[in-house]
Amino acid sequence: MIEPLPIAVDHLTKRFGTRTVLDRVSLAIAPRQTVALVGPSGSGKSTLLRCLNGLCAFDAGQIRVGPHVLHAGDGRARRAEARRVRSMLGMIFQDFQLFGHLTALGNVIEAPRRVLGLTKDEAKRRGTELLDRVGLADRAAAYPAELSGGQKQRVAIARAMAMSPRGLLCDEITSALDPELKGEVLAVLEDLKRDGLTLVLVTHEMAFARRSADRVVVLADGAILEDGPPSVVLDHPQTTRAQRFLSRVMT
Repeated sequence: MIEPLPIAVDHLTKRFGTRTVLDRVSLAIAPRQTVALVGPSGSGKSTLLRCLNGLCAFDAGQIRVGPHVLHAGDGRARRAEARRVRSMLGMIFQDFQLFGHLTALGNVIEAPRRVLGLTKDEAKRRGTELLDRVGLADRAAAYPAELSGGQKQRVAIARAMAMSPRGLLCDEITSALDPELKGEVLAVLEDLKRDGLTLVLVTHEMAFARRSADRVVVLADGAILEDGPPSVVLDHPQTTRAQRFLSRVMT
């Protein structure tokens, strides 16, 4: 079982110019929870994930990931702490971001060799195990151009897991996939949930959120409108804004 990883966001504010994208957002995620972030486009969901992983500086508030704390600003100390956060919290993107010149196995073992200092044999053994786990052992020698979208996303998951994270952030990782391929990727996430990873997912897959998330958080206009069990938030939203959004995506 993976060591527990709690995450806490305290009055997080993020601006782009004069536009406030996140407005004093506070959120506590217990270890091993799966939290689905849902909401309309432009509501700040992806920005929140990037702040959590230290990829995006913010203007006020703080974020705690395990023992590490990210403060507002973009100084050297914050960047150093962000690197420590990223060692614990992997991130998977909508557009895969695989290296086109590397095979599936090459993509998975690149960071463990360069960052963790694993030998080539150690990295290959670990990478092969992970590709097998996501159902791609027979595609280890394939290049990204030879893989389907669902296969690319599963390679991206294996690559994130190769760094032995305690949590994963997933940014709409099924939005570009057809229904069958979405099912492949979501099945892998459900398997990782059973391992005890803390998972935070920006998603429009409401059926997946209902089935697999411990909590659903509705974010709109830079603020959290709803936060609770899927059966409560999805079926009985309390705010008019959340009701309007969910009435569109649940039909």
